[in-house]
Amino acid sequence: MEPTTPRFAFGPRNYRLMFIGLAVLAAGFITMTLDSADYGEGFLGITLGPILLAVGFLIEFWAIMARPGATSVVARDEATVTTVPSQPVATPVGPAAPTYKR
Repeated sequence: MEPTTPRFAFGPRNYRLMFIGLAVLAAGFITMTLDSADYGEGFLGITLGPILLAVGFLIEFWAIMARPGATSVVARDEATVTTVPSQPVATPVGPAAPTYKR
């Protein structure tokens, strides 16, 4: 029996999108703190920062829901699919299992 390699839920594309989303989220929070108006009520704190946060969360959602790249393609061609011939299953030889009576 061939050892199977573990398949991860996310591919390199997903991780790249996640890091981009995290960078946009960080930029949104930093933009909101850079507002020089009182209590952050200027353009940066009320408009641009929250827009960047919404875009960052959308990118994160897209990164989670996107299918991984070329690793999810399954070969259906007969020439590329290898089959292992089935071997008879050996039955264990040994003492019979004890029978219990109540």
